[in-house]
Amino acid sequence: MEWLGYQGDDKSMMKTPKFSLQPPFIRNWQTFTGQARAKLSRMNYKLAASGTLLVLAGWLPTSQAGVDLGSSADFAVLGGAAVTSSGNTVVNGSLGVSPGTAITGFGPGTVNGAIYSSGPVAGQAVSDARTAFSGIFKQASAQNLSGTDIGGRTFFSGVRNYDAAAQLTGTVTLDAQGNANAIFVFQIGTALTTASAAKVELINGAVAANIFWEVGSSATLGTGTDFYGTILADQSITLNTGTSLMGHAFALNGAVTLNDSFVSISAVPEANTALAGAFCVLVAGLGRGLAKRQKSAKKSA
Repeated sequence: MEWLGYQGDDKSMMKTPKFSLQPPFIRNWQTFTGQARAKLSRMNYKLAASGTLLVLAGWLPTSQAGVDLGSSADFAVLGGAAVTSSGNTVVNGSLGVSPGTAITGFGPGTVNGAIYSSGPVAGQAVSDARTAFSGIFKQASAQNLSGTDIGGRTFFSGVRNYDAAAQLTGTVTLDAQGNANAIFVFQIGTALTTASAAKVELINGAVAANIFWEVGSSATLGTGTDFYGTILADQSITLNTGTSLMGHAFALNGAVTLNDSFVSISAVPEANTALAGAFCVLVAGLGRGLAKRQKSAKKSA
């Protein structure tokens, strides 16, 4: 029994014993193993890149079922009857009223966005906000908080409800536990009121865009309140002096009253943007490394 191989570089045929370790066999084995290592290296890079995509996919922002605001998502402030402002109020995002038409106090207040006094755009936005309100109302609550203060507590994602009024005194902490898509819903039967200097604190990836306060009557944020999320009130919303709201203020049938306050549509979280950038740099680095390995493999082949 014989082993058939090639002799060196001239490819001339030769015969050697099957288990011989003569130089031709060694050279052929070295060539084979060199090519195999190059192929395995390329495969490892491809697998590393694929693995990176799979791992980071779990960390990059992904879509998750929540509350659809429709066209109202472009609005920072919506009122069914009116929107009024006093002092140096700042609104970042569109402002609209429908079916009412009254918009007053801008300036000295400032709106960094479009203003719609009735008309089809504002009408559709209010309609979409009402649909969102109804959708929240239908969600099943996992915890009834009736008779307790919202403040002084930490909540994870989920749906919670108050049978009647809700009060926020001090600080409430919303903890996303590292999930930027975590959704927080509070269903409030009648009124929502915050004490002066009350605060909503977001930690571990919680974002304003995923926080919803459904209010059965009216919401009043006390002086200097620092608030996050979308307020959908059946009647009116009042933001007192120095109040800051990162999210949306939607008073579906009444007025939104802004007193030297600040309202802004929440932006994409910086942490997510940074993570996406790091992801792109890592994939680009893998690509460059793979290209170098391929060139090296071609030279040695």
